[in-house]
Amino acid sequence: MATETRGTPAVKRHAWADPLFAVLAQAAAWLTLALMAGILVSLLQGAMPAIREYGLSFLWSSEWDPVQNRYGGLVMIYGTLMTSFIALLIAVPVSFGIALFLTELSPAWLKRPLGVAVELLAAVPSIVYGMWGLMVFGPLLAEYVQQPLQGLFTGIPVLGDLFSGPPVGIGIMAASIILAIMIIPFIASVMRDVFEVTPPMLKESAYGLGATTWEVVWKIVLPYTKSGVVGGIMLGLGRALGETMAVTFVIGNMNQLNSISLFDAANSITSALANEFAEAGVGLHQASLIYLGLVLFFITFVVLSLSKLLLAQLKKGEGR
Repeated sequence: MATETRGTPAVKRHAWADPLFAVLAQAAAWLTLALMAGILVSLLQGAMPAIREYGLSFLWSSEWDPVQNRYGGLVMIYGTLMTSFIALLIAVPVSFGIALFLTELSPAWLKRPLGVAVELLAAVPSIVYGMWGLMVFGPLLAEYVQQPLQGLFTGIPVLGDLFSGPPVGIGIMAASIILAIMIIPFIASVMRDVFEVTPPMLKESAYGLGATTWEVVWKIVLPYTKSGVVGGIMLGLGRALGETMAVTFVIGNMNQLNSISLFDAANSITSALANEFAEAGVGLHQASLIYLGLVLFFITFVVLSLSKLLLAQLKKGEGR
C-alpha cells in the first residue's frame, strides 16, 4: 500500500465522479445542438407563410411595401453583406497592425495599457457607437470624406456613381466604418493572444538568421497561428453580421436600392427587424421579417462553414 507524502493531503477518489462529469459534459453539448435546432424550427414555422407565398424569389426581390403587402429581402440582404464586407476590409489590417505592434514592436511600458485600452473598446455598448456615429462621425464623414470624393470623381464612370448621393453622413459607408470600429477590439485581441503563443525559439532562430520583423511575422508567426487568426476574423464577422443598434442609427433604414453608391441610405436585416417587428401585424409582414431572420441564420451558418473549409485546406497544405 502506497504511503502518503507527509504534508500532502490524501486525494479521495470516487468511482462515480468521472462518469458523472462525462455525462454532464455530453449533456451540455447536446443541449447546445438542441437549442440551435429549436431556433431553426421556430424560424421555419414563423416564416412558413412567406416561404409559401414568395419561395426563393424573396431573396432577389427588392420590393418591400407593407401597404400593398408585398415583400422582398434583397435590400436588407445586400445591406447586411456589404456593410460586413467593408467592415472586414477595414478592421482586419488595422487589427493585424495592432496585434503586431503589441507583440513585436511595443515598448514594455506601453504594451499593457494599450492592450487594456483596446479590450475596453469591446465593452462600449453598441447604442453608444450608434449615437456617436449619427451625431459626431456622420457629419465629419459627409464633410471631409464624401464631399471631397464627389468633387474628385464627378463625371468619372463607376467611381462617380460609387461616391454619389446627398452628403448627409448616413448610409452604407458610415455603417461599415462604425462596424469596423466595433469589431477591431475582438479581432485584435484574438490575434494578439495567438501571436503570443508562438514559441520564442522559432522567432529567435529566424532573427538569428537575419530575418526582419516583417519576415518573422509573415513566415513564422502567421503560419503557426493561422487557425487562431482565422477564428478571430470569423468572430469579428459574426459580430458585424449580427449587430443591430449601431447599424440602425447610421445606415439610413431605407428599403430601396437606388444606386451603387457607398454613401446611399440602405437597410440591413437586423435594423429592419429592430424597426418593424414590434409593429408588424400577424400575417405576411411578420412572416417576412422572420424569413429575414432565417436568411441571416443561414448566412452565419455558411460563413462559419466556409471558415472551417478554409482551415481544413490550410491544414492540408502544412509541410509543403
